[in-house]
Amino acid sequence: MADWPAVQRTERTDTIVRRRRGRGALASLAVAAVMTATAAACGAPLQDLGPLPPRFSGPPLPADAVVSELTSVLAAEGITVARQPSEALGRCTERLTGRHAPATVDAAVRAAVGRARSEHGWQAGPDLGNGTLTLTKGNWTALTAVPSPEPAQGIESSVIVSLTCVDGGSPTASTTPAPGPTSS
Repeated sequence: MADWPAVQRTERTDTIVRRRRGRGALASLAVAAVMTATAAACGAPLQDLGPLPPRFSGPPLPADAVVSELTSVLAAEGITVARQPSEALGRCTERLTGRHAPATVDAAVRAAVGRARSEHGWQAGPDLGNGTLTLTKGNWTALTAVPSPEPAQGIESSVIVSLTCVDGGSPTASTTPAPGPTSS
């Protein structure tokens, strides 16, 4: 016959092993349930919604047309700007710079942005805050900061409009600068 304390140790060991396996199985079931619930909950956001829409609609707008349009909008508000040649080869960027009387520069820039939206179909771009105004049209984004109405005495306020092409195929068609800036 077997030694009674040895049998008790074996039975005790078997009981401990069975309990550990039972707890492990229970933990495995709990983890499996959590993973199943997570997969079910996250399944909807991961579904395929098809291809992304284009970044802009319609044909790409040429740089000359965009620059001409914004130059005329700014001129209608008394801000004469000059087109600076694009220095980045292969990139669609343009820059319009000019000067305006400091007392009315804020109102003139805001009116020009409003005119571009109402008369030429530009849309409000993302809100960047801090007095920055953005417009989008086709494959172009125009960005300008509302200048401070109080520059140093006797100096006109600078007006800068930066234009960036989202996906243009060809960079600027012409980089000939317009006549120099004049004040109004």
